Amino acid sequence: MEQTQAYDAVIAGGGLAGLTLALALRQGLGDSARLAVVDPVFARAQVKSSDMRASAFAAGARRLFETLGVWEAIAGQAQPMLAMEITDSKLTDAARPVFLSFDGEVAPGEPFAHMVPNAVLQDAMTELARARGIALIPAGIAAYAARPGAVDVTLSDGAGARAALLAACDGGRSKLRAMAGIGVVGWSYKQSAIVLTVGHERPHEGKAIEHFLPAGPFAILPLTGNRSSIVWTETTETAQSLLRLPRILLLDELERRFGLEWGALEILDEPKAFPLGFQMARHFVAERLALVGDAAHTIHPIAGQGINMGLRDVAALAETVTDAARLGLDIGGPDVLERYQRWRRFDTLTMGVATDGLNRLFGQRNDIARLVRDVGLGVVERLPRLKDFFIRDAAGIVGQAPRLLRGEAL
Repeated sequence: MEQTQAYDAVIAGGGLAGLTLALALRQGLGDSARLAVVDPVFARAQVKSSDMRASAFAAGARRLFETLGVWEAIAGQAQPMLAMEITDSKLTDAARPVFLSFDGEVAPGEPFAHMVPNAVLQDAMTELARARGIALIPAGIAAYAARPGAVDVTLSDGAGARAALLAACDGGRSKLRAMAGIGVVGWSYKQSAIVLTVGHERPHEGKAIEHFLPAGPFAILPLTGNRSSIVWTETTETAQSLLRLPRILLLDELERRFGLEWGALEILDEPKAFPLGFQMARHFVAERLALVGDAAHTIHPIAGQGINMGLRDVAALAETVTDAARLGLDIGGPDVLERYQRWRRFDTLTMGVATDGLNRLFGQRNDIARLVRDVGLGVVERLPRLKDFFIRDAAGIVGQAPRLLRGEAL
């Protein structure tokens, strides 16, 4: 192979999962490790993210970013989520009583989640990766071939790379997953999430609200200032119809769901719709290859756990690789990759089943199902210890959480 460069690890995908993995491996393997992130996006002269979405990062994810030195660069634009209210209503209901509420902290002074604009985090990590000597290669991966001791990668520009480990962080339509012949199990929900940012007259005081409506959840998530991020689930057909409405009519539909608790609303960006589905790779690893984040799994956003599950993958893989390197083992060897797969597969499957079940449960439109849901929510509301367990589990800090999620360096 011409122009072949040698690396310890090559990461396909320069999104949040790929860059976080690169920074975690830099910390775990040290400054001498040769790391590369491969993505055509790096070909742009000024690499700035155009992603207008924001994500809810649980406490474990915040600890990870703090430990990697990312948090200080984004903290000024991170909005603490100090409370959450859940309702189960019809769109025509005159009132929406709160059946379940969460507030408090996972530890003194530590909110259970923060909202961070994706573009802010993406740009901060890109700059940090460059500053820490991680190669950001402006190309895609055209082919790869695993062999004893290494994996040979052919880039889309004709150059080559050789590494001990190849990580697929290239999204739900992962090209590397397909190259490896790894099948998936999944289905479409025939729903789409409309995502947009709104401004409102009165402050949200860090409160998130999730209205479970017959068409799907309508989530109001706090951003800095008098702004909130909206994740509005509808059938795909309805979502497309809503996006075709004139802005004033779309705002009217938004207000019907949002309410006027925080005063008049203003749409601040261009609403976009994203199709929703469930997908799980049959295997998270192949020879010299590890699937990470959406390449391994995509779940319904009903519990806001998608990006957090991906970061748990990152933390587990980085820890597994780091521990292997310190023992003098092959970081891309089958035993190392199998340990990663065992660590992540059960947790991922459990969360996937839970979010799928919640979506189906709250999608039931008859009054009996609604009564059962509301009784269940009421029971949880009256059991503080159970609520605390749910918060800590969603934060990713219970059980065998990787060190980074506990705020410990690799």
